[in-house]
Amino acid sequence: GILREIRSYPSLLRRQDFNCFAFAAIQQDNEHLMELVLRRRPVKDNAVIGEAYRDGNFECYMLENFEKMVAADRYRITITNSKRFGRPLPLLNDVKDRSGIRIHPANWPHELEGCLAPGMAIVQGDNGVLESRVAFNKLYDLIDDALMQGDDVWLDVRNF
Repeated sequence: GILREIRSYPSLLRRQDFNCFAFAAIQQDNEHLMELVLRRRPVKDNAVIGEAYRDGNFECYMLENFEKMVAADRYRITITNSKRFGRPLPLLNDVKDRSGIRIHPANWPHELEGCLAPGMAIVQGDNGVLESRVAFNKLYDLIDDALMQGDDVWLDVRNF
């Protein structure tokens, strides 16, 4: 729309004007955006545990298997039916050289083949998560509600 037109005619605006307008356009687009930020912690016993935030507020922990974790990047999340689990689950889209990367309940890294598992608490020793189903249901509802409202949902994965 308008942002594309301004990029076509950059000489019409000074750089600072364009940056302010671009920021405003991005903020306007964010009205239809839910972004989760996953801040990973250092690895412990093949477990990578991160903290998931939405709008700066802690939502849950997230567990990954170190040997199969996704690359730090930004992924669009949709909910699709999983043949493996026989139910709708959140799916990370466009994971490089991978497919079927889901968010689902699990407590230990050996239960994950590249997927992410939410948890409400961390196992003593930092090698797993507890109350994964509770955290999953909370996260699923957040994602599903946003998608049902027509919002895009993204997961921004950041290392250590």
